[in-house]
Amino acid sequence: MEIDLRTGERFANLALACVQKEYPNKIAHSLNSDADVQPPRRLTPAFYGCYDWHSAVHSHWLLVRLLKIFPDATFVTRARETLRKNLTKENLLQEAAYVSAEGRSSFERPYGLAWLLQLITELREWDDTEGRELALNLVPLEQAALKRLTGWLPKLSHPVRIGEHAQTAFALGLMLDYARSADDAAFAELLIGKARDFYLHDKNGPLEYEPSGEDFFSPCLGEADLMRRVLPNGEFADWLRAFLPQISSSEGHKRWLEPVVSPDPSDPKFSHLDGLNLSRAWMLEGIAAGLAESDERRSSILVAAEEHRRRGLAAVTGKHYEGGHWLGSFAVYLLTKRGISYKKDPPR
Repeated sequence: MEIDLRTGERFANLALACVQKEYPNKIAHSLNSDADVQPPRRLTPAFYGCYDWHSAVHSHWLLVRLLKIFPDATFVTRARETLRKNLTKENLLQEAAYVSAEGRSSFERPYGLAWLLQLITELREWDDTEGRELALNLVPLEQAALKRLTGWLPKLSHPVRIGEHAQTAFALGLMLDYARSADDAAFAELLIGKARDFYLHDKNGPLEYEPSGEDFFSPCLGEADLMRRVLPNGEFADWLRAFLPQISSSEGHKRWLEPVVSPDPSDPKFSHLDGLNLSRAWMLEGIAAGLAESDERRSSILVAAEEHRRRGLAAVTGKHYEGGHWLGSFAVYLLTKRGISYKKDPPR
């Protein structure tokens, strides 16, 4: 953990400021009839805040994550009250019905559903009576999400290699962390199979083409951070050498990856670049964690991770709601090393 109480309280307050803030709202809603013309709080009564559904989900995740780390912080009472109010059995049954409705097979797929599974994992790993109750409340929505994902993945013929919500690699990583934590061997096998099919034979990843102007993920680093979850360490080291030869040396990291600067943090799309620095940092740290201590690339990777970390964290100010409603979650994911703490399956 690399987060102190003061920082944790600041990020918790960013989430608390938005999880029950209904407007502005960028709703991704398919209308089947006039009856579907409803405000967000009616359509998705648990995850209606934070500008969009997926940000509401991972803001709830942020609160649970920080409650576990700082059980005596000043935000605890308010955070628990908020979780109790939003994650009721009734609200989540409505969420499950919404996700399962006709015409919504692609709703929040895969990004928001992957974050939902991360929220469920966080609750189940929390040794707390209230946390266990909230996890039970989420079961209908969890089942609806898994039904959508397990119906979609076998049909997905190619990976989605972009730097925004539809990216396959990041979502597969979060889903695999969930599957391993839940001991869901069948789901894990499906995810690992897809990761191998999509990425195992990739070479010479075009890192120099990144970033696109509205990215909050790196397509190349996202792929590598997924594959270190999938491959045994030695095999991953060889795969990485073929996929990202740019980082074969411990020197000259600035020649292969430098932090980015958002041209306008108040713009909903340009603020993505602030998140890109944060996600690059955790992906780089994940990649380094998949390599042996003696690997000559680790030094360069970790220097680049630290530069991206500093730039990314400096942008999490809450000054603009366009970034304030979601950047705190990315910062907490990075600082608490959430993606690194899961165990890989034993080699077969």
